Amino acid sequence: MSSIVPVPAAPEGEGAGFLALAARTIALSAAALRLKEGTWALQKHMENNAGSARRLSEMCTAAEVDDEYTQQILEVGAALQRVADASGQLSATADTMAGHAQGFNAAHDSEYRGIYEAVNASRHRQAKPGFYKVR
Repeated sequence: MSSIVPVPAAPEGEGAGFLALAARTIALSAAALRLKEGTWALQKHMENNAGSARRLSEMCTAAEVDDEYTQQILEVGAALQRVADASGQLSATADTMAGHAQGFNAAHDSEYRGIYEAVNASRHRQAKPGFYKVR
């Protein structure tokens, strides 16, 4: 069903390091896209089922089935449509979340990649974070 390749979580103990944070935001974005895909599929499935329930109730009316049963079928169809609507809202929210995660990752990369590469290019050990902080 899903064409998105799962991204492994960042290793534990990495804290908020450059690579760990980048891996976590990529994993968040991928998870949000998988959620979007799944909820979109659920929405379409529930809409199809709600439509089937409406058609069945119309057939029951034409066949002069007892109104109690026809009404129950319509209630089920309405409930299925509510699930479809909620799934659509969740899908839209997941899409927004994926976009924000990708935006955060891009901003984080542009802000800190140079520092990360400079620190790793140096053969000298760097001071601990906060060492140069002015008090």
